Amino acid sequence: MTNKHLLLIDDDTDFTQLLSEYLGPQGYDIDIANDGEEGLSMATSNVHYDLILLDVMLPKLDGFEVLKKLRSSHLTPVLMLTAKGDDYDKILGLEIGADDYLAKPFNHRELSARIKALVRRMAMLPSNSTQQNLKLGDVELSPSTQQVYCAGQLLELTGTEFSVLQLLMINQGKLVSKEDISEKVLGRKLAAFDRSIDMHVSNLRKKLSALSSEEKIKTLRGAGYQYLVATCIP
Repeated sequence: MTNKHLLLIDDDTDFTQLLSEYLGPQGYDIDIANDGEEGLSMATSNVHYDLILLDVMLPKLDGFEVLKKLRSSHLTPVLMLTAKGDDYDKILGLEIGADDYLAKPFNHRELSARIKALVRRMAMLPSNSTQQNLKLGDVELSPSTQQVYCAGQLLELTGTEFSVLQLLMINQGKLVSKEDISEKVLGRKLAAFDRSIDMHVSNLRKKLSALSSEEKIKTLRGAGYQYLVATCIP
C-alpha cells in the first residue's frame, strides 16, 4: 500500500521532528515547511498532498493567510492546528475553508485519528463515481466530478462542504443530526462545544444564498439540519 503524503506547516522544529517520527511508521510520508511562505509554495506546487497540517501562528504568512491563498486554487484537505481554547481561531479557520481543527497541545492519538478520518474520506471519493447525480430544485450535485451547480453556476466548495451538502441532499426533508454529520463526514464523534459542523453548514448557506434566494437548509435548534423539499424547476 502506498504511503499517504502529508505536508506539515509549523515553525516549531522540535514539534515537527517529533510528529514526523510519530506519523512516519503509521504509513505517512511527511514534508515540512517552517514558515507560511514556504508552506504555501509547497502546498501549491505540483506535489500531491493527501492532507495539510497547518499551524495558525507562522512567520512571514500566518496560517489564515496561507489557507486563504490556498483555497483560491486548491481543495486539499486542511487540518488547522490552533491554540487551546482560542475559539476565534477555530471559527475563523473553518470560515476560510479548513476541513477540521485540533487545539494544541493535543494527544497524538487524537491527531492520528483525525488524519485517518480525513484521508479515508478523500480516498473514498472515487467510489462516488458509481452514484447518480442529485438534482433538487436549482441545485445539482455530481458525485463523480465533485462539483455542485446552483442556478446554473458552479459553487466553489471544500471537500467537507461538498460531503455535508451531499448528505443533506440525500436525506432531503429529513432531520440529519450534527452527530450524524460529524461521524459520516468528519469521521469522528461530535465533541461538546464543537462548532465545526455549524460553521460548515453556515459556509454552505452563504455560498448557496449568493446564487439562489430560496432557503435550502433549515436549522432545527438543538436537533440538527434539514434540506428543505425543493421547489420544482421547469
